[in-house]
Amino acid sequence: MKTRDEFLTTLDDDAYQDYILQDVSRTFALTIPQLPQPLCRVVSNAYLLCRIADTVEDDKSMSAEQKRDFADRFINVVKGSEASLDFSRALFPLLSPTATEAEHDLIANTEPVIRITHSFNERQRAALVRCVEIMADGMARYQDAETLDGVADLKDMDQYCYYVAGVVGEMLTELFCDYCAEMDQRRDELMALAVSFGQGLQMTNILKDIWEDHERGACWLPRDIFSKHGVDITQKVPGQNQPGFDKAMHELLGVARGHIDNALRYTLIIPKQESGLRRFCLWALGMAMLTLDKIRQNVDFTDGQQVKISRRSVKATVAMTTLFTRQDAMLKLLLNFTGRNLPKPDNHETL
Repeated sequence: MKTRDEFLTTLDDDAYQDYILQDVSRTFALTIPQLPQPLCRVVSNAYLLCRIADTVEDDKSMSAEQKRDFADRFINVVKGSEASLDFSRALFPLLSPTATEAEHDLIANTEPVIRITHSFNERQRAALVRCVEIMADGMARYQDAETLDGVADLKDMDQYCYYVAGVVGEMLTELFCDYCAEMDQRRDELMALAVSFGQGLQMTNILKDIWEDHERGACWLPRDIFSKHGVDITQKVPGQNQPGFDKAMHELLGVARGHIDNALRYTLIIPKQESGLRRFCLWALGMAMLTLDKIRQNVDFTDGQQVKISRRSVKATVAMTTLFTRQDAMLKLLLNFTGRNLPKPDNHETL
């Protein structure tokens, strides 16, 4: 029987990409295969590029200067002006032991991932380069903000969400429009909603992961929202929520719900015959809406596992959205029913 390392050496680039995607993201390993094959390949590659950038940024062993240097080098790798092998060989020995085995694996195998990147057409490559460049630059800006103090206000939270998720929404939209001429005709309309789509998913993660982030010394909650309700977010403690904490969370749930509503508007612009693209979007936003509602039911949670949706809920979301993929009225009804108990967003909070 082959060892794991011997197995990896026998993989071609595409097989490796499919293999490592399963290890670095269960969610995207579920949703990306719903896309038609040409898009599946480029979106898988895009996710891995983002994951490499994120691995650099999250590393606990490197200094801020080292992270900035490797982020810049990775941008050059994606652009094609630096050899990917030189980058991975320099970065791999510096990775923190706390990085996952899959992250170590991905960094060690940056070269096959980049070979795929460089095989795409000009528009696809431009979209990937832009995303990685903005994401890497944005995450570097927020390095010093990774404290328990939170971010200043909702606008600052919006900016952070743009760097880590909104720009991904823009990239995906560009890739979708490159694939589908009918969508390309409505590109401006889709782009206007793309950032909100990304922010809705990212805010869901932020709210779900409050206490995991807290444990590692980070907080992405807006101080102004909590201060308005008499809460000093810098003093939050798991299981000991201050009076007003629930109200602040309730307000943020409304903001996130508004972005998910925009995500549905985005999805319904996708031509009905593009069932794979619709499923890719619907599964993500359906699971996000369920997660937001679970947080609403248990605002006093102390661990993200307590508000993680069940496998049964995931299967139900997949089944129902798949059944009604082409039926806009039913999709609106389903999402509205799922989020019926979530607070409604104020007009200024969403598009």
